Amino acid sequence: MIQRVTVPCLFPPPRYSHASVIEAGTKLAFLAGSVPLDADGKLVGGGDPVRQARQVMANLERQLEAAGSDLAHVVATDVYVVSGDPSVLSQVWDVVEASGLSTGPHSSTLIGVACLGYTGQLVEITATAVVPEQAGTHVPGEIRP
Repeated sequence: MIQRVTVPCLFPPPRYSHASVIEAGTKLAFLAGSVPLDADGKLVGGGDPVRQARQVMANLERQLEAAGSDLAHVVATDVYVVSGDPSVLSQVWDVVEASGLSTGPHSSTLIGVACLGYTGQLVEITATAVVPEQAGTHVPGEIRP
């Protein structure tokens, strides 16, 4: 079970929680940064942070599915945007919000950075998600003990 925590004595966060608490024994997926590359490794949305954010979200959904989870079970994200302009960060956050990630709400940090790993890359998102119990099913990409 995921408990979303908003701390009453702190500034009320806009559509995210201050913390997410998971009971011990829950299976978690820690995802590598989702990037705006297509299946062939080509950059999508050169120069367009909104288009890149959409590709990043699509890739993140695929990562979650492979791990046996989904957007509704994400408990934390870090959203990296190559920009020092709050309006650009807000545009990317609007894509994140519209994706269903904010359904939780989840704990998140939106970060403006100088650069990211791929040439032309403007957006990257890391995530941690709960993997719900799915008795007797094998999830594609799942590593079994």
